Amino acid sequence: MQLWVGLGNPGAKYAGNRHNIGWMAVDRIAEDHGFAPWRAKFQGKITEGVLDGEKVLLLKPETFMNLSGQSVGEAMRFYKLDSTDVTVWHDEIDLAPAKVRVKAGGGHAGHNGLRSIHQHIGPHYDRVRLGVGHPGHKDRVPGYVLSDFAKAEQEWLDDVLRGVSDGAPQLAKDDSGKFLNAVALRVAPPRSSTTAPKAKPQSQPPAAAATPPEADAPAPDARSALQKLADKFRG
Repeated sequence: MQLWVGLGNPGAKYAGNRHNIGWMAVDRIAEDHGFAPWRAKFQGKITEGVLDGEKVLLLKPETFMNLSGQSVGEAMRFYKLDSTDVTVWHDEIDLAPAKVRVKAGGGHAGHNGLRSIHQHIGPHYDRVRLGVGHPGHKDRVPGYVLSDFAKAEQEWLDDVLRGVSDGAPQLAKDDSGKFLNAVALRVAPPRSSTTAPKAKPQSQPPAAAATPPEADAPAPDARSALQKLADKFRG
């Protein structure tokens, strides 16, 4: 059995925030793969289902981000799981938008949700890092992650969510390579080999450089020398 945790903040106010992409990911997986209805438990919402023969629990802590570890710790102890059975899905400002990476263990890099989980179950759990980009300066990070995805970001966001859902069965089988391939096929699908690249439009030469049409050349004189002489005197 595995426990997959999607990080976010509860309430409609935060639903579209970059900080809630972890919630969005597990919601999409639950919806696409026929998981049971969500139910309230462990200071959050939980559901269960099967991915390629593997039983998976999906958990969305509702303790607010900086207390996420309380919910995760409760669920892990109840199901008698080890921290290595836990995978946390979270926003990652150190990855460009639409980039997804899988990581086993490590530090929390200042992420409040991960910091709380470290405190309750230790650092030895897996993470799916969902890139949301960086605002450019660390002072702008809190406002950036607690703001909604822009309209211009909705297309790649939907591609990422579809991709992680496509690859979820492979991740449940611990095949992170195939999982990431599934994401890449949504985010950057390969071009068809039968599709010819669009020809670049030919630039038109400036009007001044156009060659003017040539005047008609005179017809060759077919007269004999005697006729030329006679015509000369007639003229």
